[in-house]
Amino acid sequence: MEDPKKKSKQIQIKANEETSQGRYSNSMFIAHGPEEFIIDWLLNSPTGAHLVSRIIVTPGHVKRIIAALSDNLKKYEEMFGEVKLAGPAEEQFH
Repeated sequence: MEDPKKKSKQIQIKANEETSQGRYSNSMFIAHGPEEFIIDWLLNSPTGAHLVSRIIVTPGHVKRIIAALSDNLKKYEEMFGEVKLAGPAEEQFH
């Protein structure tokens, strides 16, 4: 018998043109209260930091996001090699 957890659900995602193109973010800020986490995705540029998107989620969803990101990063590194973090000097604009 097939494991019901392994069945993948297909969902239809609707998005307007601007949203479907995505946004680039190279920084983030996280704040939280008792009932939610607020994740601000930022673009640090020579003209300053700009808010790209703000996502507000429950603490339980943050845990699922972290698990999903950890799993996907592990798979990415198995396929493409270890991701190296840039040092502070490499993050500056020239």
